[in-house]
Parts: sequence; C-alpha cells; structure tokens
Amino acid sequence: MAIVNQRAVTSWVGIARLFAVVLSCLAFSLVASTRDFWGSSGTWCMFTWCLCFAVTLLVLLLELLELYPKLPLSWDDFTSAFSMLAALMVFTTSVVFPSTFISSPCSGSKCARQAVATTASCLCFLAYALEVGLTRAKPGDISSFLSTVPGLLKVFEAYVACLIFSLLDTYNSKPGLQWCVAVYSICFIVTFLIIVFTIGRCLAYLPFPLEKLMVGYNALALMLYITATVLWPLYSFKGMKRPDSCGRNCWWDKHLGVTFLTIFNLIAYLVDLVYSSRMVFIRTPP
Repeated sequence: MAIVNQRAVTSWVGIARLFAVVLSCLAFSLVASTRDFWGSSGTWCMFTWCLCFAVTLLVLLLELLELYPKLPLSWDDFTSAFSMLAALMVFTTSVVFPSTFISSPCSGSKCARQAVATTASCLCFLAYALEVGLTRAKPGDISSFLSTVPGLLKVFEAYVACLIFSLLDTYNSKPGLQWCVAVYSICFIVTFLIIVFTIGRCLAYLPFPLEKLMVGYNALALMLYITATVLWPLYSFKGMKRPDSCGRNCWWDKHLGVTFLTIFNLIAYLVDLVYSSRMVFIRTPP
C-alpha cells in the first residue's frame, strides 16, 4: 500500500514546485498554441519548459508517494542540483524567448500569448530560485554536498560551460583559442563528473578526502580560467573591429559572449575555491 506524504505538496518547497509545474506548463502551452517556436532558440525554450515540467512533476509524485528512497541515488543531491539547473535554464529561456520571438510593435492575440508565456517563464524562474534558497544547506551542514554553496556553484559552472560551447564556432586557426577550448572542456568534464558521482553516491569510494580534492581542483580550474580570460579576448579581437554587416549569428558577438561567460565562470571558480577552502581549513565549533 502506497504511503501518501502530504508535506510533499504542503511545505514551502512543495508549494514552490507546484508553482513551477503550473507555470512551466502554462509557458510551453501558450507558445505551442502560437506555433511560432522555430529554429534552435525556439527548440531550446520548448525543451526547457517541457523538461522542467516533466522532471518537477516526477519529483513531486515520488515524494508524495515516498518512492524516492528506493532509487539508487542521493535524492537530496539530485533535487538540489536539478532545481539549480532548472533555475538557470528557465532564466536563460526567459531572456532568449522574448528577445527572439516578440517583435515591436507588439499587438494581436499571438503577441499577448507570447507576453503571458514570458511572464509565466519569469515567475517559474522565481519559483525555482525560491526552491534553491529553501533547500540550500545551512553553514556547517555537508550531508548533501550539492545543496551547499560549492555544490550549487558546480552546477552553475557546468551550465555556463555549456553556454560557452553553444557559442563556439571559429577557433581552429589560432593556438591561443584552441587552448581556451581545451580549458573549457577539461573543467566541464571534471565538474560534470563530480556532479554525477555525487548524485550516484560514488564519491564515498574515493581513497582521499573529498573536501581536499575540491580545494585542489578549484585552485587548478581557477588558474586555467585565468589563462582563458586573458587569451580568449586577446586572440579573438586583436586588430579586429565588429563588422558593419554583422547579423544575428555574427561571430564577433559570439566571441564577445564567450568572453563574458568566461569571466562569469572565473568568478564562480574563485568563490567556489573560497567556500571549499573554508570548509576544509575553518571548522565551526560543535
């Protein structure tokens, strides 16, 4: 006989998830009714809303029926990582969709549905951000690594790296740019493996302390990103101006986007190093 856990939908976290389910469903339903979600941008937006709706609904059902303990994974790590990822994805979608599909002047029922979908997407982002805040581990609590600040930063770093990969186009002609792509790839792979191994409860089998491993990796990733922060704009823009006929998919704009995203990840790894170092070298008294 299935056990119903009412707190799964009556707690603040449960209410935030319910809002996320309703708002993501509203967003993709309205956009689907307009039949205007062409190209990679439209596909990304619909994928984000549908994925967040499906996974969050599944999380609610598993917690409502208390079936999640039977899964071979760390449930708290999984839900913390997904809520952070969903917040980042929905935030990106809330920026990409209106800038791509809502034209000015905006009038008619189609534009109204697009505007309401954008509003629903923004509110959905706030719901996931609230869930991240509610489930974030308190200082000194490391029972769920991905709910701590360093764990949430790991999700952020991996997501920003994915955005960087989506903007890469021409980099084979210059060794400096090839080095930067290698930095992005190495750091993404290691960070992604840390997330997967944490959710899969595999890090406990490592023959050395996890906290010290994080400090060493974050220090190395920070140094690598410092080189990329210097080399990418140097090799991308040296002696080059933005072309006058630069359109939507202009290489110059993409390289500028990679520059800013590299800086974002540099800051993320710096903060990650500070927090992980505090967890190792500064112990709070019991």
